[in-house]
Amino acid sequence: MFTISNGIILKGQDLVPVKENIVIDDGKIIEIGKEASEGKIIDVDGAVVCPSFINGHMHIGDSIIKDEGYGLSLSEMVKPPHGVKHVALSNASDDDLIDAMRKSMKEMVESGTTHFIDYREGGLHGVKLLKKASADLPIKPIILGRDDSFYGDDPDLTKVKTAIRKLLKIADGIAPSGFGEITPEVAKLIVEECNKQGKISSIHVAESESNQIESLNEDRMSEIGKGVDAGFSQLVHLTNPKGNDLDSVASSNQNVVVCPRANATLNVGVAPLNRMLDFGIRPLIGTDNVMLNSPNMLRELEFTLKLMSVYYRKYINPKELLKMATTNVCGLNINNVIQKNSIDVGNSAECIIFKSFSKNPYLNIINRSETKNILYIINKKFSI
Repeated sequence: MFTISNGIILKGQDLVPVKENIVIDDGKIIEIGKEASEGKIIDVDGAVVCPSFINGHMHIGDSIIKDEGYGLSLSEMVKPPHGVKHVALSNASDDDLIDAMRKSMKEMVESGTTHFIDYREGGLHGVKLLKKASADLPIKPIILGRDDSFYGDDPDLTKVKTAIRKLLKIADGIAPSGFGEITPEVAKLIVEECNKQGKISSIHVAESESNQIESLNEDRMSEIGKGVDAGFSQLVHLTNPKGNDLDSVASSNQNVVVCPRANATLNVGVAPLNRMLDFGIRPLIGTDNVMLNSPNMLRELEFTLKLMSVYYRKYINPKELLKMATTNVCGLNINNVIQKNSIDVGNSAECIIFKSFSKNPYLNIINRSETKNILYIINKKFSI
């Protein structure tokens, strides 16, 4: 049992700053209050105590090819099966993949991330590799699998259903690449099987303008519209919405993830975060492909803060931005898979303690903090 004392706590799902103490016992928060004090006292001297980060979208497998292919198009980089990433993954040994993924996970832990959602290539074997790579590390991967049987113009739906069911025995959900690679029938099977088991169905949508135009020309429906219509529980990117796309997402109660640095690196646009917030959408934020970006959420947050200002000429609320990396996951329809909570009594103790530089606790983290400014990282399994 120990007490984090004399800190500015970003408390609850709304990250309300309060100067209170936190008592932690056996990985759980058992008391929060000005006078709360039991066990060993850790005086953090006015530091900011924030929920630990969740990286909302990653492809950790391509840690093996950091910065390769820079300047190529989205399709050339990541479209299966011939993109730079997929060719590299198919040629890599298991040991090389595990070593590269472990290095990325250690970097995430050091910068305050305790959970991440990964689009896992390689079928059942790929899921098992990530489980093996993360087994002894203080970080929780939420693994969304996929299988080669999903792809093509005329897939064998019996094989697809079998592959989905096998994956869901060991994975947290299913995540095909995008609607350009799967048929509506495959999308329907993925969503149905995930819903039956209370797991995540996720898909990339509207990452590029060209993907949206192609979808509209061929099917008279945007990729976002397809994602909403199919009922995927999580939609990733939404960088180029059209028409009433955002309104339909807001009405659907689907989880959204944005990846601003990856979009910038691939030159596909800027996610309209302020418009999303205006619609009541509360997205997660992720670093996407490790081949494109470091998986450091502090870098993602600072980049996004300033990108929104310069591109849309409108400031984004820093508290709302920080919630994208922390508490927006609470209460979503994927929370049965991701047990990630706010700083509240009864919840798991998962927090980052940042050195204080600023009177604004949100900008203290987003605009000022680096990995070296983290005093402690605490989660339900480890204290660092």
